Amino acid sequence: MLDNMVSFLSSGANIAFFLFALLAIGGAIYMISFTKVVHMVTAVAFTFLSLAGVYVLLDAEFLAFVQVLIYAGAVSILMIFGIMMTKHQSEEEEPRRPLHQVLAAVGVLALFGILFYAIREAVFPLQQLAPAADNTKEIGLRLFTEHVIPFELVSVLLTVAFIGAIILAKREEE
Repeated sequence: MLDNMVSFLSSGANIAFFLFALLAIGGAIYMISFTKVVHMVTAVAFTFLSLAGVYVLLDAEFLAFVQVLIYAGAVSILMIFGIMMTKHQSEEEEPRRPLHQVLAAVGVLALFGILFYAIREAVFPLQQLAPAADNTKEIGLRLFTEHVIPFELVSVLLTVAFIGAIILAKREEE
């Protein structure tokens, strides 16, 4: 077991993956732990940047670029603007419940144990995958040939959601 850990950590890519994964998980945990919305947005942006690092390690540079540009940049800025443009009333802090925290910790550890056991016992078939010479070209070809209808439906859905959010914001203002 120790030999496997040493051989795993002997590669720089594995160490970088481990660090990016820990940073992404840490950012997600901080996001659900913080109470101030600005801190939550910062934690989410940190998670998005960590995921972009994982994409770089997977030789998906285009996805990493899109992750940084759209999610870490645009979505985080949009969330901050949304926070600044809305009114917030101070809410009373919920009382601490130590029994709930202990039960949550036990549940998390049990879930981790189950997942660890399942992954260790799983048999993954080995496949030879020949990566495309140009990832961006392949994504574009697949997106605009095989998946053009879902792509257009998502764009319509996002437009409708955006218009609905504007209408709801205008109603709250009045």
